[in-house]
Amino acid sequence: MVFFKRLFQHSSYHAVEASLHPPDPTKPLDSLTDSIVLNFERVRDTFGNSGDIVMQTIHWDAEEPVDLGFIYIQGLVSGALIQNLLVEQLKTDSAGFTLNTIRNAISTLGQAREISDFEALFQSILTGQTIILVNGFALGLAAQTQGGEHRTVEEPTTQSVVRGPREGFTEQISTNTALIRRKIKDPNLWMEPMTVGRVSRTEVAMMYMNGIANEKLVTEARMRLQRIDIDAIFESGNIEELIQDDSYSPFPTLYNTERPDVVAAGLMEGRVAILVDGTPFVLMAPALFIQFYQSAEDYYQRADFATLLRLLRYVCIFISLLAPSLYIGITTFHQELLPASLLISLAAQREGIPFPAFIEAVVMEVTFEILREAGVRLPKTVGQAVSIVGALVIGQAAVEAGLVSPAMVIIVAITAIANFAIPSFNMGISLRILRFLLMLFAASFGLFGVTVGLIAIVLHLCSLRSFGVPYMSPMAPFIMSDQKDTIFRFPLWALVTRPRLLSQKNITREDNAPSNKQKT
Repeated sequence: MVFFKRLFQHSSYHAVEASLHPPDPTKPLDSLTDSIVLNFERVRDTFGNSGDIVMQTIHWDAEEPVDLGFIYIQGLVSGALIQNLLVEQLKTDSAGFTLNTIRNAISTLGQAREISDFEALFQSILTGQTIILVNGFALGLAAQTQGGEHRTVEEPTTQSVVRGPREGFTEQISTNTALIRRKIKDPNLWMEPMTVGRVSRTEVAMMYMNGIANEKLVTEARMRLQRIDIDAIFESGNIEELIQDDSYSPFPTLYNTERPDVVAAGLMEGRVAILVDGTPFVLMAPALFIQFYQSAEDYYQRADFATLLRLLRYVCIFISLLAPSLYIGITTFHQELLPASLLISLAAQREGIPFPAFIEAVVMEVTFEILREAGVRLPKTVGQAVSIVGALVIGQAAVEAGLVSPAMVIIVAITAIANFAIPSFNMGISLRILRFLLMLFAASFGLFGVTVGLIAIVLHLCSLRSFGVPYMSPMAPFIMSDQKDTIFRFPLWALVTRPRLLSQKNITREDNAPSNKQKT
């Protein structure tokens, strides 16, 4: 890099001839040699002479002249860190270069790891470390110089709140672990790093609260992560698909979030967090059905406000899942359930409509799904405008053309808006899938088909487990002490215990009784 030339204008760069340091035939092929040039050639051949691999040889004129070699990948290291700390420290301690003096010189960068083979060298530079080689030594030092460009901490886009923290995870796993550490300042917050992916070598970290998390849960999560045998992992969704309990269920059995406060709260309840380098979405296990309909803001507002908002979300669940199927079933098979005036109004609207109610609903639902997907893929400046204007124009044109009834447009619009009120995007997709199945049952058997479909869904939910924990707990099995934070949200002073199926070692969260509170 340019700053090396500026810093070492008094030093002479030169090429060391390979013939001066022939390879030792007694050493394995993958071991480092005592020649910088031979080591450079091996790195250059392995990486195909890639342009972003920086290899610099520096001849230092000291009492004992020495040749130093630097290897790193441009863009993965911090140039300022190398210039201000690494090179400056080496420049200061320039007398009598040995591995120990170099290790002491770069101690401000963190612990310097000694490497002796090319496999460790390749893995070190691929993770943003700088390799320092000294001519005449068949060893090297890996300095912690990770850096480069990365996204700063910003407000989450998928789980926004009116009141609460505005910070969200980034693509750097070190930043994400630090955000969680800021929330939980306790030495019992343990982190187990591991590498997943034979080629990608993706950094994965498992975090949990020692003494709170169930040991069986921690062991199960560790085993599932260690069993992964795949070429590459690029996002936490890859991990989720490989360790989830039921791959064919429409319901997610792992919870993902990009909010550090949500992860910290889950850890304090006894859950395990799985962080993946390269993605701002963190996985939490086990995941319960009720968890996907709770928002972080529920715990930052008063208990009565949070309870009302939760009840509103549950109403939105039923609207999003059942509104089209109920309309199809009632208008097709059970017209006697409607008041006479409403029935006459609906019959007048459907006069001249060439399709049955089921075809109407399918056409409108598919059209809205297309508009929703188009709004996501288009640029932000035009995406929302296209989706909103497209829905209005297409809906109005379809009604005027006599293809669908105005009541069906209203039903589909309310259903779509109710789906947006669900905090979890994954659970929203699940309800959208099941909505089409219930529409088919309603068109075939009326409300009896809808009832059978709901029973099948409930039975499937009760059969699911997430890392050994029943998916519908604490409602099935019913746990009375955990009902304070399910459908209703009791005041914080009443939430004295953690969920019993998540934490079985330290279930006491706080020791506050209503009698201890001041009364006015």
